[in-house]
Amino acid sequence: MVKVTLDGTVLAESTSTVVVEGNHYFPPASVKTDLFTKSNTSTVCPWKGTASYYNATVGDNTVKDIAWYYPSTFEKAKNIEGYVAFYKNKATIE
Repeated sequence: MVKVTLDGTVLAESTSTVVVEGNHYFPPASVKTDLFTKSNTSTVCPWKGTASYYNATVGDNTVKDIAWYYPSTFEKAKNIEGYVAFYKNKATIE
């Protein structure tokens, strides 16, 4: 079981993450989307595609761009399409 928390609140939890480049990608159903808002940030990976980002709010604490996901991936990354990954320096991943 891999779990992501922010200020003690669980943001995501799953036994079915996919590890890519050292990051755990969580299935969409395992992410507590009620704690997220969409960010305007996007980045491009040459083999995965264009990533979109989420901000997370727990209490009065909002962390910008805490997580990213690929809404539509290139063929080589189809196994993580829609899955959510978290920045290790912005959340606790255990």
